[in-house]
Amino acid sequence: MTTHAASAERKDRLWLVRHGETEWSRSGRHTSTTDLPLTPDGERIAAELKQRLTGHDFDLVLTSPRQRARRTAELAGFPDAEIDDDLVEWDYGDYEGITTAQIRETVPGWTVWAHPVPNGETPAQVAARLDRVNARIAAVDGDVLVFGHSHALRALTARWLELDVTEGRHFVLNTATVSVLGWDRGSPAIHQWNS
Repeated sequence: MTTHAASAERKDRLWLVRHGETEWSRSGRHTSTTDLPLTPDGERIAAELKQRLTGHDFDLVLTSPRQRARRTAELAGFPDAEIDDDLVEWDYGDYEGITTAQIRETVPGWTVWAHPVPNGETPAQVAARLDRVNARIAAVDGDVLVFGHSHALRALTARWLELDVTEGRHFVLNTATVSVLGWDRGSPAIHQWNS
């Protein structure tokens, strides 16, 4: 697990923005490597993020390389967000493009957090790359803004909080929402979630 050195002195915050709606996010289909555009509603709501983020200074702005995250960053006023390949969504392997309900027809009770993903990523693989993101963020003195995806941002949050990556299951994250992580008396904390 990642531990935050000298966390008692850290005041930086990590702002998380999940990308706007796509056809597959609207219908609950697992989307990792499929590079879908935002829907018209997704574009409209992503553009509304600009007002919410205006006036905040960020020392670093990162985005997943997927177009849905990059376009959300652009519409939110951050067209020069730096691409970080470690911010891609959990690789769903054989479950790409299908819903949890469909998966549960053959694997009762399946969740990405607790069950294997055939030909996809393991929790340990996801944790390793998101720990690299957190290490990169820790090297920045000020606030960081990240544009990404539901499961990956939930897993990143778990790692920020020094929890096992699978604890991301507790953090529901809707499209085009803003969440803020930071510190409370030296401990990593959630300041705002899914708003």
